[in-house]
Amino acid sequence: MLGVLVVAVLASISIGGLPTTPAEVLTALFAPTGTAADVAIQGLRVPRTVLGIVVGACLGMAGTLIQGHTRNPIADPGLLGIFQGAALAIVLAAALGDPAGPVQALFAFAGALGAAVLVFTIASSSRAGATPVTLVLAGVAVSALAGALVTAVVLTDMDALDSLRFWQIGSLASRNGALSFMWPFALLGAALAVLNAPALNAMALGVQTATSLGVRVGRARTVGIAAITLLAGTSVMLAGPIAFAGLIVPHLARAVVGVDHRWQLAASAVLGAAVLLAADTVGRFVARPGELSASVILAVVGAPFFILLARRRRLVSL
Repeated sequence: MLGVLVVAVLASISIGGLPTTPAEVLTALFAPTGTAADVAIQGLRVPRTVLGIVVGACLGMAGTLIQGHTRNPIADPGLLGIFQGAALAIVLAAALGDPAGPVQALFAFAGALGAAVLVFTIASSSRAGATPVTLVLAGVAVSALAGALVTAVVLTDMDALDSLRFWQIGSLASRNGALSFMWPFALLGAALAVLNAPALNAMALGVQTATSLGVRVGRARTVGIAAITLLAGTSVMLAGPIAFAGLIVPHLARAVVGVDHRWQLAASAVLGAAVLLAADTVGRFVARPGELSASVILAVVGAPFFILLARRRRLVSL
């Protein structure tokens, strides 16, 4: 898997709107002379590749966690209302003053965080607490509410509609420079995910069994939701909503390393980065000199994968 990631990184650095040779890539990386190829590789492709690694790893781990906690093989981070919450924050910010750059990114992160907290609060208010069923139902309800509010805002404010259309194109073309101050949130989310893995393994045997093994199920779910929120919120803030990555990658990871969540999380991080970089590179290659966003490429691949997943019982069992 690390080998696949290395290949994806090399392809991402080497392929773009401006055709470059391997010699030009090496020169740009180790002995730049200020040519157009050097500027394209160092100024655009390398930062974009780093962003793809971070966002892909975040989406992969968040997808593994949400599928594990909800026991739902077709769940992705958007199930907690994170994408719609971020969209609502974007359009509200645009309607109030149209902020740009890092400020808009912070609004997206706040919206994603607020939606996830609301979902978990609603799910926890039931007698049984935050169970997989209540999390899914609360996530659907909050997503529907946020989506309705987004529609209401954009119908009355054209600036909000323009901001939403720009933000909804999930892409690795860095638009906000937020990675420099967002990496601690991604690192904290990854650390919480690693801490959550042993409890998630026990919970896969059933709540009663996990409790008998000494796992505090409520606390484990709280830690898991916090990790998902940080990871998915960071990815939304950095690259916008990128669908299907959080759905596809966990299944690929399970196919390679099995059902142990400790290995799944590591595999999902590596494969998530590789898959997102590959999708971004394909988008730049097939539409030269322009590009297709990574979210479009993943949707083209993810829709057939989703259908295959629904038709094969062996794949949907967790």
